[in-house]
Amino acid sequence: MNGRRFEIKVSERKSRERIDAFLARELPHRISRHKIQQVIRAGGVTVNGITVKANTPVRPNDAILVIIPKPPPPEVLPEDIPLKILFEDEHLLVVDKPAGMVVHPACGHFKGTLVNALLGHTRALSRDGGTGRPGIVHRLDKDTSGLLVVAKEDTVHESLAVQFGDKSAEREYRAIVWGRPSKNSGTVETLLSRSVRDRRKIAVASTGKSAVTHYRVLERFSFLSHLSLTLETGRTHQIRVHMAHIGHPVFGDPSYGGRTRPLVGLNREDRALAAELLQSIPRQALHAKTLGFIHPVLKKKMRFDSELPGDILGILERLRGV
Repeated sequence: MNGRRFEIKVSERKSRERIDAFLARELPHRISRHKIQQVIRAGGVTVNGITVKANTPVRPNDAILVIIPKPPPPEVLPEDIPLKILFEDEHLLVVDKPAGMVVHPACGHFKGTLVNALLGHTRALSRDGGTGRPGIVHRLDKDTSGLLVVAKEDTVHESLAVQFGDKSAEREYRAIVWGRPSKNSGTVETLLSRSVRDRRKIAVASTGKSAVTHYRVLERFSFLSHLSLTLETGRTHQIRVHMAHIGHPVFGDPSYGGRTRPLVGLNREDRALAAELLQSIPRQALHAKTLGFIHPVLKKKMRFDSELPGDILGILERLRGV
């Protein structure tokens, strides 16, 4: 049985007590007595290696093992959410995801996701992405806007996944970053793994998965730069971590030093402008602008381009006018 495991050694001075009452009090998380009784009936509680009943008495020195099964994921329901679709046929579609939309259901986000919207648009979605991720070939962070290709058939999903895996798919991002890179172009290549300090974040590490990001400076301003970025790999938070790693965090990024930390050291005029621009964008200024791939069925090159969203474009126009 899979789930949360709790091991309890009963004190040698413990008086007799029903095991359901004992566990309701002793387990480190508040679990109702009714829930514990359900777990016991399902065989999730053993005493000295033997399954028990709810009224089994606890005795001194008993070794109790409790396994609380994981709840099944909630059913992913279709929702009537507008989608900006750039292309669609019977095999796949290309969608321009807005910032703030989670791609697929996960803890804390079971409604309002791109998958909910896709199911509201069509039930013809591939199942190769796994439970709760129909059609999803690749992902973007919640607050990263831009282009995604969605598969309607399993064979199409597999072909697209291969193209992303072997780096033949084209992906260009645009970002506004803090500072002015010393070179007009460059490559960041590191290993990335889950941060030991905060499991919600990714960090450059001595062990992990290889990640390669290429960047090119398009525009330089007094304290910000506009970059084009292309990926050889598609790791979680890759661009955001790599830009922070080289000292140019993505502007507005709340997780990787892109909001208040770079304000230190700016002159009064630039600090005021930076504060004004940060007010205009509550997210990282990162957009998946271009997406290219070979259509798995038509066997022809498909290439799509997304206009910069209003928040990023507004920042660039403000900077250009300074």
